[in-house]
Amino acid sequence: MGNAESNAYQNHLSRFLPEEQSDIDGLFDTLSGSSGSAGAKNGKATKKTVTLAALQAYLREPIPEQMTVRLYSGMKSIDLTGKSSGLSECIAKEQFVIFMSNLLKGNADEKITIIMRMISKTQGPVKGKQIQEFTEDLIMSVVHVLNYRKELKGWNLENTRDSASGVKALASQLLSELKLADGTKPAGPQLMETHFDQNAIEDWVYRVPQISVFLSVVIRQGFHVLHSLPDQTKDILNLLPVCKGIKRRGLVSLFDIPSIIYINSHLPAELQHKWQLLFSSKLHGESFSQLCAHIVNKGPCIVILKDSDGYIFGGFASHSWEVKPQFQGDNRCFLFSIFPSVAVYTYTGYNDHYMYLNHHQQTMPNGLGMGGQHGYFGLWIDSDYGKGHSKAKPRCTTYNSPQLAAKEDFTLDAMEVWAVGDVPESAGTKGKKTILDADPEAQALLEMTGRSRHSEGLREPIGEDDDDDN
Repeated sequence: MGNAESNAYQNHLSRFLPEEQSDIDGLFDTLSGSSGSAGAKNGKATKKTVTLAALQAYLREPIPEQMTVRLYSGMKSIDLTGKSSGLSECIAKEQFVIFMSNLLKGNADEKITIIMRMISKTQGPVKGKQIQEFTEDLIMSVVHVLNYRKELKGWNLENTRDSASGVKALASQLLSELKLADGTKPAGPQLMETHFDQNAIEDWVYRVPQISVFLSVVIRQGFHVLHSLPDQTKDILNLLPVCKGIKRRGLVSLFDIPSIIYINSHLPAELQHKWQLLFSSKLHGESFSQLCAHIVNKGPCIVILKDSDGYIFGGFASHSWEVKPQFQGDNRCFLFSIFPSVAVYTYTGYNDHYMYLNHHQQTMPNGLGMGGQHGYFGLWIDSDYGKGHSKAKPRCTTYNSPQLAAKEDFTLDAMEVWAVGDVPESAGTKGKKTILDADPEAQALLEMTGRSRHSEGLREPIGEDDDDDN
């Protein structure tokens, strides 16, 4: 029995690099009140244990209370060979190491038993409502711990929407992927009362990578363990993009932290590291000419807007916006919803009407559009700024999106455009030739708006806080 126990422990311990093993050992010693015995340093199981009270004391500030209790239940669920799981109220070192190994290094199959017990303290199938509560706690803990550790990368809870509604909306989106054995996806009140067995939860964890990523963030940043070592996945490194252009401007973005995380995960990997504010109707005025002047030729962008009914939605443009009477972009473009629900809608292959921007033309529609067709866009902002439409009966042909606004024809309340990735050098820097010099159409556009083509405000990206990441 002892050998089997020791082998399992050693197998899990061997997943960690030597410096990681030292990190795990040190953490356990701290939690168990040990000063670090020779046995612990040699990787051997010790008699020391960790209590719920010790976890709560250690995680009181970085992790919300309810998630600490869930982590404790997950540790307790580790079944050591030859021992009855769950009888002891204390966590042995073997359990602690296996918990860390499975959640940070394991596959869905290895994580599932722990996650089941984090969802419910009792064994057996769990209700959709219990899974929802776990998922909300998990997302809330990610926001809380990143804020506590000052890892929000220039975002903060003051310059973004309240995260509470974003937590619930993102949890609902992730839960929409839950499937029963026959492949059906319960929804609404039915989902809350449906029982899901371990196989269903395992399938869900496998198909919804955010659950594993969020757990890893909570453990690494909450315990402050393995948080800066080289085995971090790219998912975790690019969980949040660096935020540029919003600091000290007194602006509250239309995005909340959970929605930034979700939308960023759907961007091409090479664009996930940075977002830079290009346009805000609150800062630059409610003007279509101003909108065009700030977003043309600035590389891939995210457009987000709020209608007068409070619905928040937008789209990702995979290419620089250009003022021309033709559709542009490619199949990486998508539409999305942020409130009242979180969702991303990707291309269908039906047509190539990805993105459109036109201004001051008599023969073609003037405005900014994504998906659908002229007069019937999935997302449309009219050049007569303040009016727009989102038409989909039943769905937008390009992106399979439903009506995104509260009303088909809506009134615009606020709008932002964020450049994602690195803004192209051709977007303009002082002393260099810019696209305004090379593009007569862009130059003419500025003249139409009454601006001199040497206006520094239009030549420069507005991210003057580029050196400030936090």
